[in-house]
Amino acid sequence: MEGETGEKGSVCGSSEGDVIGEMMEMIENVGSYVGFRKTQRKESLNLVRRMKLLLPLLEELKELGTTAVSGKALERLARLKKALLVSKKLLKTCNYGSKIYLAHECEAVGVRFHAVYDKLNQALEDLPYNDLGISDEVKEQAELMRMQLKRAKRRTETQDMELAMDLMVVFSKTDDRNADTAILERLASKLELHTVADLKAETVAVRKLVKDRKGLSAEASQQIVELLGKFKKLAGMEETNVLDCPISSRNLQRCPSLVIPHEFLCPISLEIMTDPVIVATGQTYERESIQKWLDSDHHTCPKTGQTLAHLSLAPNYALRNLIQQWCEENQFELPKKDIRAGSNGSSIEVKRKVSSLVQNLSSSQPDVQRKAIMKIRMLAKENPDNRILIANLGGIPPLVQLLSYPDSKLQEHTVTALLNLSIDEANKRLIAREGAIPAIIEILQNGTDEARENSAAALFSLSMLDENKVMIRSLNGIPPLVNLLQNGTTRGKKDAATALFNLSLNQTNKSRAIKAGIVPALLHLLEDKNLGMIDEALSILLLLLSHPEGRTEIGRLSFIVTLVEIMKDGTPKNKECATSVLLELGLNNSSFILAALQYGVYDHLVEIMRCGTNRAQRKANCLLQHMYKCEHIPWNFNVGA
Repeated sequence: MEGETGEKGSVCGSSEGDVIGEMMEMIENVGSYVGFRKTQRKESLNLVRRMKLLLPLLEELKELGTTAVSGKALERLARLKKALLVSKKLLKTCNYGSKIYLAHECEAVGVRFHAVYDKLNQALEDLPYNDLGISDEVKEQAELMRMQLKRAKRRTETQDMELAMDLMVVFSKTDDRNADTAILERLASKLELHTVADLKAETVAVRKLVKDRKGLSAEASQQIVELLGKFKKLAGMEETNVLDCPISSRNLQRCPSLVIPHEFLCPISLEIMTDPVIVATGQTYERESIQKWLDSDHHTCPKTGQTLAHLSLAPNYALRNLIQQWCEENQFELPKKDIRAGSNGSSIEVKRKVSSLVQNLSSSQPDVQRKAIMKIRMLAKENPDNRILIANLGGIPPLVQLLSYPDSKLQEHTVTALLNLSIDEANKRLIAREGAIPAIIEILQNGTDEARENSAAALFSLSMLDENKVMIRSLNGIPPLVNLLQNGTTRGKKDAATALFNLSLNQTNKSRAIKAGIVPALLHLLEDKNLGMIDEALSILLLLLSHPEGRTEIGRLSFIVTLVEIMKDGTPKNKECATSVLLELGLNNSSFILAALQYGVYDHLVEIMRCGTNRAQRKANCLLQHMYKCEHIPWNFNVGA
């Protein structure tokens, strides 16, 4: 990570040459960042591009070398430098920060980008171009940057909404899907946290984040740490506490994990090694961790990515002695682990087993088929390698054929097996190509309760591919999902809601869902508080509001009173979602704002501004500002809170 040289000195105490040189160096530094997190990548690259537009201005100032610059002009240059410092700090966070944190706080980071745009715009507006002797051509370029900053809008792309929905589920303490492997794997893929190297870097970032605790609540810290632990477990790494001590500790710097020499930690598990071994590339790992890696049919070095010339493991006695000596000197007790020898033939045995199960899918004996389906269902649930292996050995086509078998329980196990297999990205395409979607929709309509639930979950998983979103609509899969949302079990309603949310990311699908009656179904979810699906319902409604038909349908139902009640009595997250929906409604039609005011929303907004979540406070602030601009309320509140 780069140093902070030159950033902590007095801005105003520098000469003109120093200030200009430092600003040019800052722009050059941010131009070298190559690891912007996926959730902020587009915004970060846009900001870097805009900052580079300043280089001609700074180069001209440097060439002029004016010594008779007024104190006022120097002060304005210092203000520009300060704005660039804030920009660099934000970009540095987006380049090196925790990916989970940046996804969790995506909207808050977006607000920070807007604050940076304001600072840069103000600094450029205040520059005395004539006093500094700037040419007209360079002045025009600076004006171009100002125009771009004014037009900059907060990004609200599909990816952000998908992430928000998944994060809402995994962070929920009441949603029984919070440990769902499919959701976790999808999140890990979106956040680019699926390789050992990714997870190792994220662990370092999370440790720093929790140690610094800049505006991060203990609950949010715990959520981030727990999610990282789930990602590591998913990747086959040993399940360990990221911090190796409770988050609430005031002395995180005393945690053993933070003082153990780096070379003593296994690159896979990030734990201190008790039985270090050397692989063909010369890298050292904990024996148990690297054996698991090799048993999963990997033939590369996890750290370097090189193909291993052989799979032999050689004990690293020298390092083990150093670790033992360090432990004795620091009174550190090595963790005790079960000694389990890895089986070199385990992967071959798994292949034989899966191959036999795939053959049994075509058996003429229903009991043999049923047992094979159930075993494949469990194998596909256990780990990613099994999913790939089952597909490679030809397991998907016979499973798709069995979806139409006239036995409800067999259909249930089959659709669940395909759901588990569909977690793999390549399998999504293969399952759809084999013609599974029509049969899954049929089971969604007529299967057992569990089969219907898992059919909805399977459609959700398959709909992660845009072409499958279109296919599900064209095969009339949206109406039965709406029906499950209305009449299914609690779990069925949740699976249907998740599938419909994802399908509605397609604009045409929104129209189809609205015509199928999704809005009345969502309103019912808002009114039935026992279901615990208020956040999901509001998230889908917020998505539908971007479609004209959605705004019309929601407006006809006039559920403003329900929104206001949620803003009064709901959970902090409920209030946040309800405020977001009311804001979107109000921006398109001020009559909704007037109706909400009649139901007493003003007092609730003031209360949310005082003690709501950060996002809720921002939405409430925007809503109050909009009310003022529309002259619905007097200017007697603090919109800058």
